[in-house]
Amino acid sequence: MEQLLRSELRTATLWPFGSPGAGCISEGRAYHTDTGRVFVKVNRRAQARQMFEGEMASLEALGSTGLVRVPRPIKVIDIPGGGAAFVMEHLKMQGLSSQAAKLGAQVAELHLHNQKLGEKEQQEAHTVGRGEGETEAQPQHVTKFGFHTATCCGFIPQVNEWKDDWLTFFTRHRLQAQLDLIEKDYADREARELWSQLQVKIPDLFIGIEIVPSLLHGDLWSGNVAEDDLGPVIYDPASFYGHSEFELAIALMFGGFPRSFFTAYHSKIPKAPGFDKRLVLYQLFNYLNHWNHFGQEYRRPSLSAMRKLLK
Repeated sequence: MEQLLRSELRTATLWPFGSPGAGCISEGRAYHTDTGRVFVKVNRRAQARQMFEGEMASLEALGSTGLVRVPRPIKVIDIPGGGAAFVMEHLKMQGLSSQAAKLGAQVAELHLHNQKLGEKEQQEAHTVGRGEGETEAQPQHVTKFGFHTATCCGFIPQVNEWKDDWLTFFTRHRLQAQLDLIEKDYADREARELWSQLQVKIPDLFIGIEIVPSLLHGDLWSGNVAEDDLGPVIYDPASFYGHSEFELAIALMFGGFPRSFFTAYHSKIPKAPGFDKRLVLYQLFNYLNHWNHFGQEYRRPSLSAMRKLLK
């Protein structure tokens, strides 16, 4: 592995430091190289390249906004015998604490960014000569929901095919996709029956709500955020353009974020009518995703969320 990294990174120096790490999906190791410190994630699954390419595209999209800090992605490398490695900038991070409010404000600005690009585009359309000479690297205003490449939330690939409306994208490419996997692996009759009742009621949760596509991290739970001496950092994204509220569902699950994060966020993006019930809908996606990753212990919270939405 180290010989492969030396060759791919064109470095004579490759000294591991720190302790090897292992997450739920991949393992990782930090190295000193000729050009600085890097962090290398390794996954031996057949779809590892697709997973890491989606993560790399997500980091690039998030970083291009200049609104949130992410590790700089460097390269995806195929591993002989199967799997892939993902090399990125190494950041010396610790758990999110004092920077939680700052991160909340940054995530809100990230979610507002595409809307502001659209407003700027409209203004420049009425101003001769404005916008000329801007580089292609500048984020472009997006009018649909999706992403330009597939991503993985965990190890499950997500279809991000562009759709004109959020409800079609979310129900088809997020909820239905997860429930199809549950049907395939578990043939759970109660999940099937609850979903048949729920899917026709979902539009009622969005009456009177205008949804502008927001660039999302896509998996913003407490294990994918941190801070260093320069401020907050987010990583391990599965980005797409979606409803900003989707982002907050998992931020409230599995340990959650400090209250100051949400206070700062909602000072910029206030809760819209019906927010709390839609939050349950978005948490349902995360429970289903965990059911598909980790097994039957997530069946109960998944079904409970469906029943709650049907009340």
